[in-house]
Amino acid sequence: MAAPVTDAGEFESWLNDRLDSLEVDREVYGAYILGVLQEDETDEEKGDTLQGILSAFLDEDSLDNVCGEIIRQWTERSARSTSKSDVDVEVQAIASMIEKQAQIVVKQKEVSEESKKRKEALLAQYANITDNEDEAEEEETAGGACVPSGEKSLFKNTNVEEVLNRKKQQRDQARDDSQKKKEQDKMQREKEKLSKQERKDKEKKRTQKGERKR
Repeated sequence: MAAPVTDAGEFESWLNDRLDSLEVDREVYGAYILGVLQEDETDEEKGDTLQGILSAFLDEDSLDNVCGEIIRQWTERSARSTSKSDVDVEVQAIASMIEKQAQIVVKQKEVSEESKKRKEALLAQYANITDNEDEAEEEETAGGACVPSGEKSLFKNTNVEEVLNRKKQQRDQARDDSQKKKEQDKMQREKEKLSKQERKDKEKKRTQKGERKR
């Protein structure tokens, strides 16, 4: 598993210092050890290879410790490199997601603008049709006479006022008719009542005359 160049450089610097402390020629063995560590092998296999390289310079007890230390340093730096790479990948993924979301928002905004424009166009078209209908009604009301545009609003107001007046007159007329009908009905009931009373009185008088004759 190869490490990034920067991390390999950091490890190589540490390794060279360690080899110098062990009085091992860094120029000869440093690159060799680094190449072994970069191979796709297990730590145990790497340890065996390192022991074979350094056995000529170290005793058996020191050999195990030094090889273990070299492998630990390499593993730690590789882990930091992997973690850093993962963070970079995650940051890149987040940035990509934010960019996509921004594109979606812009697209939605464009769609909203288009929808707004279509709505405004429809409203303008409807307003134009309504104005044309109003103008036609005004021309019919005026008996075909052309009304100047400056007088249209006044003409409309006059028409509205006339309509309201007619409605008011109709309501007043209906109220008057209703009142007259009530009075007529009342008078009719009074007449019927008087007529009925007169018939009763006449009947009573005839009855009294008949009794006196007997």
